[in-house]
Amino acid sequence: MPRITDNAICLRRWDFSETSQTVSLLTLEHGLLRGLAKGSKRSEGRFSGGFDLLTRGQISLIIKPGKDLMTITEWHLSEVYWAARQHLVANRAGIYMIDLTHRMLKEQDPHPEVFMALDSALKACTEPTRIGIETLIFQWRLLDSCGYRPELNRDAGTGEPLDEDADVIRFSPIQGGVIESTQEGDAVKVRRSTIELLRNIAREDFIAAAADVEGVPRANRLLAVCFRTLLGEAPDAMQWAFQELGTA
Repeated sequence: MPRITDNAICLRRWDFSETSQTVSLLTLEHGLLRGLAKGSKRSEGRFSGGFDLLTRGQISLIIKPGKDLMTITEWHLSEVYWAARQHLVANRAGIYMIDLTHRMLKEQDPHPEVFMALDSALKACTEPTRIGIETLIFQWRLLDSCGYRPELNRDAGTGEPLDEDADVIRFSPIQGGVIESTQEGDAVKVRRSTIELLRNIAREDFIAAAADVEGVPRANRLLAVCFRTLLGEAPDAMQWAFQELGTA
């Protein structure tokens, strides 16, 4: 049976028994993995005292073909994302990001860019002024990696050029981007400044994007609406992070 060692971020964990846990992990090279760690809650052993959310470490496990759970043999804790444990807003953002990751990715489908984006966002959420922009960058990168990059430069339905003079335009989560204002359906009203902010994110001009202090929350809510549409629901973590998913 193949054995692997990889870097991993703990997304979810459940108590399996008094001494053991089952976990969902995002690994750098092997994607989303689920496994059983027998004896992980013992203070002594090969599991750094057990698994907890919002931590990163090195995992060793055995892949068993045809089994839902892999056998985890070692877990060496290397980092705790402390900001998400010490500040409520950072905690809600962190829980939202790991919940989205778990819901959007398929098991054993590698997305190293998502791992790096999640790790970067959780590390950077150390100051209140950074939480919003880091959440926004992560949401964009996750959508992009999963094949749902929003169309911001042309009509997502027709491919036609946009009216660049309009102050308020429409965005369709179902069609995956901006659309002509005459179209109806699921479209929500979006300020042009919100689209410009997202264009800066797409260009990786994060300094310019972060400068729009009022626009970052609106852009975050807009991308959250995209995820809500894709998932068919607004998970609890989304509702904690965004109390209101209204117009962007």
